[in-house]
Amino acid sequence: MTRPRTPGPAGRAWSARARMSPVWTALWRGLRHEWTLAALAAVALALVLNRGALAEPTRTLPRDIWDPSLVAYLIAWTGHALRHDPAGLWHLNAFYPAPYGLAYSDSLLGYAPFGLIGTGPEAAVLRYNLIYVGAYALVLFGGYCLARQLGLRPGPAALVGVALVAAPWRLAQAGHLQVLSTGGIFLSLAMLARGHGVRWLQPPGQGQPEPGTPRQAPPVRPGWALAGWLVATWQLSLGFGIGLPFLYVLLGCLLGGVVVWAIRHRDELAAGRPMSHRWRSALPPRALLAADLGGGLVFAGVALLLAQPYLRVLELYPYARRGPAWVELYSPPLTGLFLAPAESTIWGQAQSAAREALTVPGEMALLPGFVLYALAATGLVYSVWPRHVRIGLAVGVVGFAVLCLGTNGPAGGRFGYLALLHLPGFEAIRTPGRLILWVTLLLALLGAGALGSLRTTPLVRPATAARGTAAHAIAVHAAVVLAVAAVLVEGRGAIPNVPVPPAPPTLSTVEAPYLVLPTHEVVDMNVMLWSTDRFAPVVNGGSGLVPAELRQVREVVATFPDPASVAHLRAIGVRSVVVLRSRAVGTPYANADVVPINGLPLTRQVYPDAVVFTIQP
Repeated sequence: MTRPRTPGPAGRAWSARARMSPVWTALWRGLRHEWTLAALAAVALALVLNRGALAEPTRTLPRDIWDPSLVAYLIAWTGHALRHDPAGLWHLNAFYPAPYGLAYSDSLLGYAPFGLIGTGPEAAVLRYNLIYVGAYALVLFGGYCLARQLGLRPGPAALVGVALVAAPWRLAQAGHLQVLSTGGIFLSLAMLARGHGVRWLQPPGQGQPEPGTPRQAPPVRPGWALAGWLVATWQLSLGFGIGLPFLYVLLGCLLGGVVVWAIRHRDELAAGRPMSHRWRSALPPRALLAADLGGGLVFAGVALLLAQPYLRVLELYPYARRGPAWVELYSPPLTGLFLAPAESTIWGQAQSAAREALTVPGEMALLPGFVLYALAATGLVYSVWPRHVRIGLAVGVVGFAVLCLGTNGPAGGRFGYLALLHLPGFEAIRTPGRLILWVTLLLALLGAGALGSLRTTPLVRPATAARGTAAHAIAVHAAVVLAVAAVLVEGRGAIPNVPVPPAPPTLSTVEAPYLVLPTHEVVDMNVMLWSTDRFAPVVNGGSGLVPAELRQVREVVATFPDPASVAHLRAIGVRSVVVLRSRAVGTPYANADVVPINGLPLTRQVYPDAVVFTIQP
């Protein structure tokens, strides 16, 4: 009688996995899935690239304490408003008494759920730093997913993600989270492409079709198409500065898709009766049409809803419109496409003299990367992409580069960015250089195509077939790793993590509405962040727009305390004026603790950190 064999360690492990519940089996498979591994790798790389942001995440902000303070405040405000007063979402506690303060810049509503967690300035700073790192990870992951969906292998696809997140021009935008938060664009494009069966290359292993045999179209997936529309909607909710060009790119893709469909089915469309069976058979599946219709309506509906407060702001403050004069101020020269920001580790110092010619270096140093330029140029000649794809990518690079130049484009921009001012929404955007995002994406796809072609390009002279195949594979992997590493290294920069000034304790106790002096568009961003302790109404505010109410206040309080300034503040309902002693040095308010207030409806209290004037009602 044969004795049963006792399974070894490997057999016991296999038996254990076999006895797993379906939930654990699905979880195990999910952890080993390419998308899971790609997401984990993106998070890990984002943590490495931004480790300074997490060194003291409740006390420091990346790059500076001005715009990041504003963004941290806005995210905190949206969460607070959703929890306590959704109807007043667009009316900030800052900029009192001016309305629609959330529409003075990008609203960042997509991050509002994070604002529901935690309260106070320290929580706002921590929240900002975590989202900041997450935004990097999403760009990496979204770029990789898009490249993979279009047909690239993992190595070249990784180049796309790294090129998008490590482009040198992003260093100048390190203080603008709304500009760095572009991962939703790439992820939604990947989802929409997957949903519609858009693929530029045959999947590996399928080979090319036989001559005369039509290419098999990838299957459509309506669920992915709907998810793509929803992610695109979330991306748009972060702000129109980046979201509006994305909206028009989606519209262009939609129109282009209709044209391609009509060309491919021209025989069916010309078959006679419009509603013939042959014509109906040319339409996409009903489920896909329903997903596009539903997702497109959600996207368009949210866009229209988000636009209403901005349109109202344009009515209240007509000077908020950005005409050609504004565009000219921020239009980079052609050399800007080859200049890196001062924060660039490799090019910052070397290009300092050339950068002095730029009037607004932060918006005009637009280098996507010299390594990326070289890879893209190679991809025009040697590429895994078909010729028509390469031509389309090259045309897109040139077109978007011309738009980036604003009024410095051909014919003074009349046939470029200035033409976009006739489209709804563009009259509020003053920075054409931010379209460099699309130049970077197209360059990355061209460069990745060049890396993809290495698999079919002899890199070594084989002694034998087997040895040559192995050596070729090693050489290809090494070349891909070197290219990705070179792009990553060129994009490194010195981004400081600046300590956030602690909130003066007195601000938490004064009667609101209150005004903090000195007041200035930039330093008021700190005041907005400090106000997250209780979101009491505060006159101060700093953003992309200065409302007329705040402009008037800054003019009249230049002589505070005097009868005119006190009367104006009293008329608009201000109850307290707080002079911060540390910031008043060298200003007209330096002697606020001793300045005469006889005859004025004021009382004064002097604290170690501030002088508080209380205005009698």
